[in-house]
Amino acid sequence: MTWGKRIATKQMLLIAVLTLAAACVGVWLKQFPGFSLFGALIIALIIGMIIQFPIRAWYVKDDPERATGVKDAAGLISNKLLRLGIIMLGFRLNLQVLFTTGAKCLPLALGIVAVTVILTYAVARFLKVDPLLAILVACGTGTCGAAAVMGVSGSIKVGADRTEEKSNDEVIAVAIVAIMGTIFALVEIAVLPLLGLSQEQMGIVAGGSLHEIAHAIAAGEGLGATALEMATIMKLSRVLMLILVTIVVAIWWDRFHAEAPAGGKRKIAFPWFMLGFVAASVVTTLFLGQSKDVVTTLVDIATIFLGMAMAALGINVDFKAIARNGMPAFLASFLASIVLLALCIGIAVWLF
Repeated sequence: MTWGKRIATKQMLLIAVLTLAAACVGVWLKQFPGFSLFGALIIALIIGMIIQFPIRAWYVKDDPERATGVKDAAGLISNKLLRLGIIMLGFRLNLQVLFTTGAKCLPLALGIVAVTVILTYAVARFLKVDPLLAILVACGTGTCGAAAVMGVSGSIKVGADRTEEKSNDEVIAVAIVAIMGTIFALVEIAVLPLLGLSQEQMGIVAGGSLHEIAHAIAAGEGLGATALEMATIMKLSRVLMLILVTIVVAIWWDRFHAEAPAGGKRKIAFPWFMLGFVAASVVTTLFLGQSKDVVTTLVDIATIFLGMAMAALGINVDFKAIARNGMPAFLASFLASIVLLALCIGIAVWLF
């Protein structure tokens, strides 16, 4: 089916309107206490998972053509708007700040991400988690939550028969890192002040150990102004590592897990959209460094696109697959998150 025919359908209009509404509700709700810990993307995903039921009951009913149209529209939105949103998320990164104020954080972020991704994946595989779900959970835990899960997923190529499985694994991984980040954000807000750490040290711990940007910011705000500044810098240093992680995972997956085509060479699913992410961060660094309102607006637009992608992902999710495959992956992320928190506390005390 051509692009024009896939886009110009009633189902595409329906799903586009519903996912846009879900994304906007997510952005609105994240302002309130409690919801801020989840962030707009996770809220949008939850809304998408909920509205799949009325869509099936009131619109799809027993019409296979409508069911196929809804599934295709949601898949297209989650795939394309995800990449556009991640590209625009690059406007959040001011490389000058990271390479000056955050210069000390960058090598630490590289080490933290490498250790956490490898550890989480190893534990998940020990617990018999499928390699695809294991690497998505590992990258979400080690890098930057939902954006990392979806960004890394974009660098992994699977056969047509595993497309639905991949979508379900994306939702499971996003849900796991969302829950894990919320739990550990609350733990850190309560426990870190009791350890005698300075605000700078607490910020390093929050930014280095928490999963979503929303989690790091929420914890930083609860720990003090200096803690918030350091948590943001440390967290954005980990976000920058997403570029390297997606490339490494693409090469690794192609070598060890990609399915050989019927006749011909395998083609690495290189995450070209990450080059757009880099370009956006360069634009911010060179031209928008002092234009905070412009950067905020661009990041807000990125959040809307990502929210629509997450809601579309939720519309297609298979709840039975989550129940069947989620618990071992959850346990792997939980155990790795404990090690990550201990590692970051040690780094903060030793180097800051």
